[in-house]
Amino acid sequence: MSFSDPAAAPATAPAASLDEPAPIIAVEHVYKTVSDAAGPLTILRDIHIRFAARETAAIVGASGSGKSTLLSIIAGLDKPSQGTVRLAGQDMFVLSEDERAALRAQKIGFVFQSFQLMAHMNALENVMLPLELAGASGARAQAREMLERVGLGQRLKHYPRVLSGGEQQRVALARAFVVQPAVLLADEPTGSLDFATGETIMALIMSLNQELGTTLVMVTHDAQLAARCHRRITIEAGQVASIV
Repeated sequence: MSFSDPAAAPATAPAASLDEPAPIIAVEHVYKTVSDAAGPLTILRDIHIRFAARETAAIVGASGSGKSTLLSIIAGLDKPSQGTVRLAGQDMFVLSEDERAALRAQKIGFVFQSFQLMAHMNALENVMLPLELAGASGARAQAREMLERVGLGQRLKHYPRVLSGGEQQRVALARAFVVQPAVLLADEPTGSLDFATGETIMALIMSLNQELGTTLVMVTHDAQLAARCHRRITIEAGQVASIV
């Protein structure tokens, strides 16, 4: 099927009213196609979604539906085959890789299922890292304050290997939020945690999100977590099946 085949493409969202505030993220008719031994494979097909400032949204769907690919494209880590992603009004894919990286550093925080902490750095140093990369002053004091806010004020000098999974995810949250990002992208943030710890982490994400006014876009298999968000976007076979 051609990307431009109007008969095969799903209906798209209506154009935004002039009275509506500009979205913090606009995903505009995004496709993603890759090639394998069997030929071209379309992973995403005509994804068209807008995310408002301060909202929380869950992207849900079966494994292989394209959720994580969509999140990577929203982050500018992966390029679409067709379509546009605008972050705070900036078309991400007219930028060079270095320019996209700089925009991510300014606007986006990340939380992953696997934590992705630097093993050779203690908790404080992990949280200081994005501030130092951004050239921020007072990185140590800001990192210490954020770790205290997530309940790890007594674990500043501990390395990831001696922290529990829940503690590691708290460090990852502190690292994501310390730069006060406009957008937090979370990929299965509680997927490797037990139920009780996952509930604690999700409550912390929601609390920090509300306090700092961040837009949260989260990929999750957990229906209960998704239900806590303002909107749930279901992806099926690379297409938006529903938004509720």
